[in-house]
Amino acid sequence: MTNPITTSSTDRELRQDVAEVLVRYATGIDRRDWELFRSCFTDDCEADYGDIGVWRDADSFTAWMDQAHVRGGRSLHRVTNQDVTPRGDGATARCYLDAIVMTADDQTAVRTVGYCDDELVLTDTGWRIARRRYVRVHCQTERNLGRPGQ
Repeated sequence: MTNPITTSSTDRELRQDVAEVLVRYATGIDRRDWELFRSCFTDDCEADYGDIGVWRDADSFTAWMDQAHVRGGRSLHRVTNQDVTPRGDGATARCYLDAIVMTADDQTAVRTVGYCDDELVLTDTGWRIARRRYVRVHCQTERNLGRPGQ
């Protein structure tokens, strides 16, 4: 019996390359490494985060992300369920995003859960997100009952 689902090595490589971009996005935020974060997007990207805001270039999006996190404490952005599909000379991807952002005193957290729909293009420097739409599914504020780091 043959496997009805076959994946070429090219498709696997594409999926891995795109997954690395999605993880780099989360890592850039959590490390506050805005150069790493910026490297995930094309110069003329469009990032639509619904009622949070819409940005039409990577520099203004990166600057906003920096400002949104500069006053906070630690954060954890998890990217899961990465579904990547080749499309012509690019790719589309959907991933789930689960983020916790602590306040500066590490006593309160905002947790937001949603998904990102991305259109990616291959540039001279690798895969980049050209369009992103983030859809928030759940958001809550939590009080941290443990001590920081526990």
